[in-house]
Amino acid sequence: MTLNPSYFQGDLDLLERIEKATLRLVVQAIYDFREGVREVFSLERQEAETDAVDYIGEDITREALDRLGTSIIPVRLAGNIDYKKARYVFQPDFSVGQALFVDSKVEEVAGAKTATIQTAQTSMAIRQVRSGMVVDQPGGLPVIIQRPERSLLSTTIFVKYSYQQEPHLELRGVSVLCLPNGMLQAKYNPSADDTFWLAGRNAPSRGEPFRVRISLPRLKGKARWRVQHIDITPSRLNTPFVWDE
Repeated sequence: MTLNPSYFQGDLDLLERIEKATLRLVVQAIYDFREGVREVFSLERQEAETDAVDYIGEDITREALDRLGTSIIPVRLAGNIDYKKARYVFQPDFSVGQALFVDSKVEEVAGAKTATIQTAQTSMAIRQVRSGMVVDQPGGLPVIIQRPERSLLSTTIFVKYSYQQEPHLELRGVSVLCLPNGMLQAKYNPSADDTFWLAGRNAPSRGEPFRVRISLPRLKGKARWRVQHIDITPSRLNTPFVWDE
């Protein structure tokens, strides 16, 4: 049977199983393509301007996921996210329609422990203390995408590429993280004091849109499996990946 995503409101453990399985899919895609990740980054980065580096991440993630492949539901998804796919998630006892959103972030290694996102890229409310004020900013992505044909569970994953400039340009590692669906708000971000969010790099005084950063260590502290790291330095390329549970 195909579950309506609203079913997960009453079974949050099952929702997390779906998110974990989806994260495994993306991690596997990036890991299998790890040699290509280094090659594409090196070739494209030599020719790209500094402000174009994010587009290299988009290309790498899209190629990795396209190579692995997945089921397809013919529903068009909108949103400011690199890779969008309506698909089925198959489990032994059921299937569920999913709106899979995967966004790429590229930054120097100094910023490897955070990922900056827009509110449109999360179905969670952003609860944090910012400049001494409590913030409760709604996410812009629905927990369930409603379409005439069917309902789809929103699942958002970020792929963070970290590189160094000196002594030579090199991609150092990739972190893949699954942001909880908004149905899991009470577990992962119940209040401004219990949060994995950090202030984003935007200036409200200049009218810049609200942004926020995910603290990878804080999110991992909530659930270790939600943040996986792939070491792609040359000496580690042939090292088997170990899932961090």
